[in-house]
Amino acid sequence: MDLASSRRRFLQLACVGAAVGLAGCSQSTDPPAAGGTDQNTESADDAAGTATDRATTETSTPASGTGTPPASVALEPVATGLGAVLDVAFAPAADRRYIADQNGRILVHDADGLRARPALDVRDRIESGGEKGLLGIELHPDFASNRRLFVRYSAPSRSGTPSNYSHTFVLAEFRTNDAGTRVDPDSERTILEIPQPQSNHNAGDIAFGPDGYLYVAVGDGGAGGDRGRGHVDDWYDAVDGGNGQDVTENLLGSVLRLDVDATDGDRAYAIPEDNPLVGRDGLDEQYAWGFRNPWRMSFDGEDLFVGDVGQSEYEEVDLVEKGGNYGWNVREGSHCFGADDCPTATQGVRDGERLIDPVIEYPHGGAPVSGVSVIGGAVYRGSAMPAARGVYVFGDLRVGGRLFAATRPDDGGDGSWSTTTVELAGQVGGAFENLRSFGRDADGELYVLGNTSEGGSLCRLVPAE
Repeated sequence: MDLASSRRRFLQLACVGAAVGLAGCSQSTDPPAAGGTDQNTESADDAAGTATDRATTETSTPASGTGTPPASVALEPVATGLGAVLDVAFAPAADRRYIADQNGRILVHDADGLRARPALDVRDRIESGGEKGLLGIELHPDFASNRRLFVRYSAPSRSGTPSNYSHTFVLAEFRTNDAGTRVDPDSERTILEIPQPQSNHNAGDIAFGPDGYLYVAVGDGGAGGDRGRGHVDDWYDAVDGGNGQDVTENLLGSVLRLDVDATDGDRAYAIPEDNPLVGRDGLDEQYAWGFRNPWRMSFDGEDLFVGDVGQSEYEEVDLVEKGGNYGWNVREGSHCFGADDCPTATQGVRDGERLIDPVIEYPHGGAPVSGVSVIGGAVYRGSAMPAARGVYVFGDLRVGGRLFAATRPDDGGDGSWSTTTVELAGQVGGAFENLRSFGRDADGELYVLGNTSEGGSLCRLVPAE
């Protein structure tokens, strides 16, 4: 199948059926060990038909943000006693889940339970701990036929990474066997490498969009405030830095959009022709920018939700558009960062593009919806809780016995979505302690990954009894 017909097939399917240390930080560059939480340092779906669940939904479904949030949900254990689990991908047309362990393994869970042998073990080629490790996995939209699996991990510094930098960001492709149960470790093909100046703010999520392109979340380079080693000068003088507002010097602080079905010169990918900076001043890979640590993201149809971890006061979820600037480090959420007053648009660059406020924002204390580190979620599209279809469900690293739910305002208002808490009833292993990630399967049901007293767990959200 040629690339054009492959992409047409993807779009037809889409239309028909369509932690890490993440808590808000000070200036520290030393995050806690994996699974730790320290408020003064950095704390921390898949197939529909043959397309990934995070990438596609039926176009006939209501718009994201409609529906009624449940007052409570229960957690149904799927797999427990795992390691530091960070991501999950669902095999198309098969009862099989791929679970990413931060330490460098991809585990396989199917109808017979957790397989004793991991599908992939790359512990010999990664750096893990804190916010480093195996941070994201995604299946190609045509995985059922091509068995292509994409992985995002932290590697020891490679050629081209300055000697005083922390490590190298790696986006790579692997191939599984025909059964989809084993990954050939020698099949690795490096797609992209990015020098990482600090050990934190690595983001790590990857997701195919309904256009068939791969979206890659990249943090601002680490440390605090988007300043220090590896952080460039930008147009905003009131606060030093940084990579979030720069689009010319590096790919940090951005969401990238890549065509991984083609190559261009010495690049293992091609640039979509309609990427926003093509033919303009800036790096062509970038799709949106102004992010601090866009830890988890998800698609609902064409809507792209990104949970961006805040610095010390506010957490945010952005509804991302092409060429959008989401404010960091001029703003933390919708609030000025490091200054009493700040602009709402760029000055002197890119024609004064506006700084886009989040659709969801919550503080680090006080309000019922509060926490220390946002964990971006997904829109519910399942049948177990039909009234909740269209609700965006997300959470915080420090679970505290609840998740969050958000709905779009009926009148549009200022663009802010209504948020509420959702009680976790019948928790696994006593208490669900740390939330790391969400997933959504082909049926639109939601899953959470994180730590309980039984270790790392993958659980399905179900109605509370």
